[in-house]
Amino acid sequence: MRWASSISSADELAAAVEQASEGIERQLDGSCDLLLVFVTPQHRSRWHEIPSALRDRFANTLVIGCSGAGVIGDGRELEQSPGLALAGASLPGVELTTFHLPAEKTPDPAEPGEDPSAERARWDRALGLPDGPDPHMILLPDPFTWSGPELLDGLDRAYPAGIKVGGLSSGGARPGEHRLFCERSAHHRGMVGVALRGGLELDAVVAQGCTPIGAPMFVTRHQQQVIFDLDGRPAVEVLQQLFESLDDRDRARARHSLLLGVVMDRHREVYDRGDFLIRDLVGVDPQSGALATATPLYKNAVVQFHLRDAETSAAELRELTAARARGPRPAAALLFSCVGRGRGLYGRSNHDSAVLREQLGAELPIAGFFCNGEIGPVGGRTHLHGYTSAMMFMRAKS
Repeated sequence: MRWASSISSADELAAAVEQASEGIERQLDGSCDLLLVFVTPQHRSRWHEIPSALRDRFANTLVIGCSGAGVIGDGRELEQSPGLALAGASLPGVELTTFHLPAEKTPDPAEPGEDPSAERARWDRALGLPDGPDPHMILLPDPFTWSGPELLDGLDRAYPAGIKVGGLSSGGARPGEHRLFCERSAHHRGMVGVALRGGLELDAVVAQGCTPIGAPMFVTRHQQQVIFDLDGRPAVEVLQQLFESLDDRDRARARHSLLLGVVMDRHREVYDRGDFLIRDLVGVDPQSGALATATPLYKNAVVQFHLRDAETSAAELRELTAARARGPRPAAALLFSCVGRGRGLYGRSNHDSAVLREQLGAELPIAGFFCNGEIGPVGGRTHLHGYTSAMMFMRAKS
């Protein structure tokens, strides 16, 4: 297995495709089974040319990709400027299936009492997957026209052993202003992706960029996404007491970067940073003492308040990648970062890519883009995230 990444900041699309393609060809000696492409809005007028141009150049290569507000490749992150990034892979022994899935063709969930294999069969047909073990997937949806997080739930039910990572295309403000690429076609609706089976091992992690404050608590009274009581006390009262206990620095951060973490593994009794699904607080009602959060809650859920800032985000990313450096080194990394990260969060470019290469090797091929939402696993389930970096690490199966 070999991976390569390249990037071009050329103003003209043909030159960008030429430069980035030369980089992939040089690193892979012309042998490429899969090509991922990410391109910025500065090339919008010629997006439709990209799939055919790449398939003409890489004749026996499968192609998927999308548009993004910024692109990532070869250790560089291009934001608010022309950019085209490629990741190429030579994958002997790996079965690859590319797909485009319009929202209206998303399989229906299983009915109560229905054999789960029936739902799996519907997904196999929708994605064009042959029978076999659960595949891993790279998913690239359009934020305006995909069928939403329930699609991720369906994929988890159908392929529970498969890892799903990706990001929502970005850079546009309205439906029709993004592009999804699959083989020789450019789409503006639904989702594209690739399923991978066989001789590779994948590891995925989501850097949520938060640090916990206070203590974990049980949700003792709630209705769907509204929390009334925490540990038997009004939720607003608990939050107010926590706010008053913070030092001046954390209190200032809490005014604009306070979030709620929900433990996803109901059987876990000790909680670490990666055990929480981080979600926004979307409303406070002082009269009833209730808080509203951006995720449904299960009975007796365990939650903890969190804070987000650049320092915390950088420390978490370093911690997560250092853990991967202690095991077998990956052959490549795909990086799907929120449009709210990058230069806007850290004050400088290339931050997340630099951390990955510092921890995992200076020549690590890295590619990806800045997303409208990131897809990755937390607590054994696949979720749509915000303000995160979702990472997929690949290596040959040992």
